[in-house]
Amino acid sequence: MPNTIDITPSIPWLKIRRAFLAIMVLISSVAGCIAMSRVAGSLSMGWQITMLMLFALTFTWIALAFWGAVCGFVVCALRRDPLSLRKLDMEAPSARLLVSRTAIVMPIFAEPPIPTFAGLEATCHSLLGYAIDDSEEGEAARPMSEHFEVFVLSDTQDASVAELEEAHVGALQRRFANKLAIHYRRRPNNEGRKAGNIAEFCRRWGRNYDFMIVLDADSLMSGATLLRMVQRMQRQPSIGLLQTVPIPVGQKTLFGRFTQFASALYSPMLAAGQSFWQGDAANYWGHNAIIRTRAFMDYAGLPTLSGKPPLGGEILSHDFVEAALLKRGGWQVILDTTITTAVSRHDPYASASHNSFEAMPSNLLDFAKRDRRWLQGNLQHLRLLGGAGLHPMSRLHFFYGAFAYLSSVVWLGLLVCTSILVSYQVLSDAGEKDLPEPLSLGLLSITLGMLLAPKLLGLVLAFWQTPHAFGGRLRLLASTFLEMLFAALLAPLMMAWHSLFIINILLGRSVDWQTQHRGERSLSWRETWQHTGWMTITGLVWAGAMVSFSPTAFGWLTPAWLGLVGAAPLVKYSSSGTWGGVVSHRLGLLKTPSNCLKPPLLDDFAKLMSESDPHPLDPITQAPFVLQLPPAERFSQMRCQSFQQFDRQSLVAPSMTSTSTSRETN
Repeated sequence: MPNTIDITPSIPWLKIRRAFLAIMVLISSVAGCIAMSRVAGSLSMGWQITMLMLFALTFTWIALAFWGAVCGFVVCALRRDPLSLRKLDMEAPSARLLVSRTAIVMPIFAEPPIPTFAGLEATCHSLLGYAIDDSEEGEAARPMSEHFEVFVLSDTQDASVAELEEAHVGALQRRFANKLAIHYRRRPNNEGRKAGNIAEFCRRWGRNYDFMIVLDADSLMSGATLLRMVQRMQRQPSIGLLQTVPIPVGQKTLFGRFTQFASALYSPMLAAGQSFWQGDAANYWGHNAIIRTRAFMDYAGLPTLSGKPPLGGEILSHDFVEAALLKRGGWQVILDTTITTAVSRHDPYASASHNSFEAMPSNLLDFAKRDRRWLQGNLQHLRLLGGAGLHPMSRLHFFYGAFAYLSSVVWLGLLVCTSILVSYQVLSDAGEKDLPEPLSLGLLSITLGMLLAPKLLGLVLAFWQTPHAFGGRLRLLASTFLEMLFAALLAPLMMAWHSLFIINILLGRSVDWQTQHRGERSLSWRETWQHTGWMTITGLVWAGAMVSFSPTAFGWLTPAWLGLVGAAPLVKYSSSGTWGGVVSHRLGLLKTPSNCLKPPLLDDFAKLMSESDPHPLDPITQAPFVLQLPPAERFSQMRCQSFQQFDRQSLVAPSMTSTSTSRETN
């Protein structure tokens, strides 16, 4: 009988870790503000306060990212689990340890069927590879169907698209017959969007399962990763949600290859730093995660915000809120960076098999449109900062997520004020007191150094530990510095877009919920200029003014205006698959572990993509496969939670809830 003794995740000295991070960020911010006050000391009081406030917000944000990256670097350099601080121990996944039932749920909304269902099929193939059959000596057959079932939860409203979905799911059901149950359910309306889709599944079938693994339409997860997630949830009943670190794969455009490389190089280290100080109050990213179903149903029902969109109505960025509600309910929310970030020269099996992947927008315009949706949802979170009973870390997540976009407005304000001061200095009368330089070269150098440090630390870590996973040390160096240049050019564009989006939200303009563009999409010059022409014109005017008033300031502000001036060609050519192929194949740059280690999961996915029939038919009847009915329902409540009041005394111990749920479902 597998060992299922209740074990609480070991997170020693968590308060000390958070205090250390807070102190280091505070010291850095105070030191930066003191330096800035000396730079702006001869300005009028109004300008001093304005510049100091804008700088303090920007520098504190940079300091938090810097010290978080330092924590992640140290943890990864020492090969430690960021939570327990023990040496990493790759637990071997085994179906023998399964004592629970898990639903793998994939909510979809008019997605392209071939990549969506090819990815799901590749994930299922990988999972079935760990099934125990009669051929193993001394082992009784234990099919995966006893422990896993798959649900495709469609919110598609177009009947013709839904028919195609049904045809693909019917074909999957035929191929996985007697191996793994795959169900399809389509809602007549998409009330509540993705969150409402999953909540409806929980109300109808949630009581049948101990856990649910949430996938996006572009998610890919290996069987080893799925089993390790379930094993940890079984072993540690106090965990309500376990989030993995999904890495983008399969990109072909230049923009896609840059972001794929950056994610593979920096994300594991940065995620380890977050896990180190967030502890058991981490965040949820909406997919590639496992959730304890009973806990989710009891505590994560989303309310509707008062008022009209964009800041009222349905909660868009539901994942942050669901994590906060689970933590408020007494459950641990864990960011597990050890399940999927094992890239090791000494353990090629772990490197190639422990995978959590996703796709991403292939060009800057689609990337910005996705950010527009996320920005609106994250700004809604500011209304929840005073929510009753929330953990302080949950409130920090809300603020952190919103400020990730608001920081663009702060940075823009700092640049505008600097430019105005430079202009005023030149145009002022000679008799007036000379104004100081708007920026100190030394302070600017320190700020840029801290801004680039996370990238350099990620480079050092990979250069030392896993250069083979990025094509070798020389290619790793060249790729990293090329990515840093691209990121520097990209930053002003995102600042401009985010600022524009925030203005639109403040004007009451809400965003529609539309299907995200997936796959490769090269942009035309017309579409590119339509969305970036105003940036190029603004950048040219700004650069011309600066070079006229102060060549020195013109030089210092080059990282800001250069990206705006080159916005149109940057967006256009980075959307090209041809240029992406030149950089990757001809030059051998921007290689990632998914390219160099060739995980079997991705090979299987590529094969299924090439062999998939756009309109699958039964070869006997030449009609779509008959779709099987979903399982019997066990209806249960999932109440909407309140942010106005919360009774902590009514909480049930997580271990008791887990035990009772396990008994009920067995």
